Amino acid sequence: MQKILLTCCVASTAVMYVDGAAFAQTQAAAPEVVVKGAPLKKEPKPVEKSTETGVPVPSVTVAGERPTNRIDRQVYDVKSDVGSSNGTAADALNNVPSVAVDPDGAVTLRGSSNVQILVDGKPSAMMQGDNRAATLNAMAADDIESVEVINNPGAQFGNEGGGGPILNLVMRRNRKPGGFATVNANAGKDGRYNSAVSGSYNEGAWGYQGGINVRHDGRNSVGDTVRDRTNPLTGLVEHSTQDSVQHGLNDSVGLNGTVSYNLGAKDTLTASANYTARGNDQKVSEHYATAAGAATISDYLRSTQREGDTKSYSWGARWDHKGEAPGESMKTDLRVSHTDNDNDSAYSNVYTVRPINAPAERSRQSSDTGTRIVDFTGDYERNIGGGSAKLGYKVAETKSSFDVLYADINPATLAETINPARTNRFNLDETTLALYGSYQMRLNDNWGALAGMRVEHTEMDIDQITSSISAKNSYTSYIPSFFATYKVNETANMRFSYAHRIRRPMPNDLNPYVVYRDEFNVSSGNPMLKPAKTDSFEVGYETKFGTLETNLRAYFRDESDTIIERSSYIGNNVLLTTRENGGASHSSGLEFTVSGKLTPTLTLNTSGNLARSELTSRDLSGADITRNASSLSGRARLNYQYDSATQLQAMLQMQGKTLTGQGYREPSHMLNLSVRHALTPQLSLVMNMTDALASAKMATVIDTPLLKETTSRRFDSRVFYIGLSYRIGGASSAGEGRGEQFQGPRPGQGPGGQRGDGPGPGPGF
Repeated sequence: MQKILLTCCVASTAVMYVDGAAFAQTQAAAPEVVVKGAPLKKEPKPVEKSTETGVPVPSVTVAGERPTNRIDRQVYDVKSDVGSSNGTAADALNNVPSVAVDPDGAVTLRGSSNVQILVDGKPSAMMQGDNRAATLNAMAADDIESVEVINNPGAQFGNEGGGGPILNLVMRRNRKPGGFATVNANAGKDGRYNSAVSGSYNEGAWGYQGGINVRHDGRNSVGDTVRDRTNPLTGLVEHSTQDSVQHGLNDSVGLNGTVSYNLGAKDTLTASANYTARGNDQKVSEHYATAAGAATISDYLRSTQREGDTKSYSWGARWDHKGEAPGESMKTDLRVSHTDNDNDSAYSNVYTVRPINAPAERSRQSSDTGTRIVDFTGDYERNIGGGSAKLGYKVAETKSSFDVLYADINPATLAETINPARTNRFNLDETTLALYGSYQMRLNDNWGALAGMRVEHTEMDIDQITSSISAKNSYTSYIPSFFATYKVNETANMRFSYAHRIRRPMPNDLNPYVVYRDEFNVSSGNPMLKPAKTDSFEVGYETKFGTLETNLRAYFRDESDTIIERSSYIGNNVLLTTRENGGASHSSGLEFTVSGKLTPTLTLNTSGNLARSELTSRDLSGADITRNASSLSGRARLNYQYDSATQLQAMLQMQGKTLTGQGYREPSHMLNLSVRHALTPQLSLVMNMTDALASAKMATVIDTPLLKETTSRRFDSRVFYIGLSYRIGGASSAGEGRGEQFQGPRPGQGPGGQRGDGPGPGPGF
């Protein structure tokens, strides 16, 4: 739970920190507002002398809880999780209602994989495409303050990374004067380990914060695929199987740093930088077999040795200015991020029955993919007509490159021959220009509203270098949004929201070249894809029953020009999947959260999502098939305060059935256990076990008239970690609210999220 620490001084210069920005102002009895993670308490502050007069200045410190709800989003506190000191960002997201991260790092929200992940409200190359999984599994959970779930993004948010709902990672910031540091060290099963050091120092106008973490971890897996394909020419059923074993632990390192400086009374400058690197070394063994009727037409063993790494960096600069008019502020922000994936794979095939057009006995593949994002934004805000008006602009450029070289190797001479069918080079340049405006106001004592409009213009240059195919695409989108709250009583609120969004195709969706995923499956994109259009509605009710806070939200999402998959066979039993605009999809559901203390020592946090979805795709014959599915997903977490020093936690996750392009993903579940024991006020022992029941599994089913396929992967995810967490300076670990895991939106707050007196503009929006 976040806190706000209010320090009031007489005739002094004060600095205001709000949501990461710092504003300085000089006036009599000016308050200093500092967002803190300290316990709720009153504490005396030493008498200080004014730097201007030398006269002793009395001061009083008052602490209060910071509400965790805002008009357009739900905010979940993850920093106090029992196992955060040895977990990753993927683990932190798995603690958030309706969010699921599978062992491969793929993220879904309410069952949909069309999710944007932002860092401190800004897009990052580290969180797009194949880079996302590596980053989430390398980033330390202890660096994250909270996760904002924005199911209906407002006008200030763009449509990068697909344009769907947003998960915003709010990174931890300590603004307490003086120094503070945390050291975590953990050891796990099969040689796994991780360690992290983070700290901050604030003195006068300057503030510094940074950290470093290292990790040696991974998840081994075994998989199997069974495919029955009806040959449309012969009518024979071709039965194929694929069995695989994959193993390999990898090293990762992450560094981050931030420097801020109060430039005069009204301006603050902030600079930040981040670097992440993660290995991608794996050994894979796959057995392929195909039979047509009673005859075996293919049987071979494929071995893969992969060496690779992912490197990402970002830097940013920000200027915050506080104006003279009431509520007037201006923010200018520049973010640059880049990520690069390098992989080299060596393949070896041993044939028992050699198929027609069989792959070479030896081959290798070298791939280099990269993404670079330059994001420049400006925001202006002031109070007008009893409300708060906000205007902003955005200029963003995204460059994506894919370079894959595949060579067949002569086993006798070791000479290499380029395989043109599997060699691919592709570039995509995307430029976005956007303007937005929003207005938020209190309509009366019970009603508050926020309305906004965003205009985006997108230019895309597509260059398929290998095939000498170039294409251009451009479009302008108008994106309205609306939010409202109604104060039912002192402990209950209703919330309403609507947003129109576009879902842009990802770079891989646009690449027209055929890319081989494995010997059975290839894919290609479509450079003429247009964005899908989505209208999303939501209504929520928040209240409190005794010690339990409850939230119920009903939602409906309608999408047109849906990007759907279309599959066809090329060659012998090789399935080509491509994409096109067509049809529509719908989803709706009820989502709930219940959190609070059942007893003085037992805390419950539970959430669920009862969803209904409908998706249209095209089968091998070209016919449209509409599928429907209902599913129940949820999680339940119990935290028991055994004594003043020891906390026990159990968390059960359950993911329901999810529709895919031509089938569905089967339900799954996982149980995690954690213990934290305070050895001293500064030193804690932490133990946690993920997947205690060894139940982690990913299973997908394709069910069409001409193709039936079941794929299953099981992971070595029952992992035990034990470690120490030591805190230097600031509050002790036992006093920082480690007992509560995630805090759902709190009832009784209006738009803006910082007011407890009903709807109305607030400084937290």
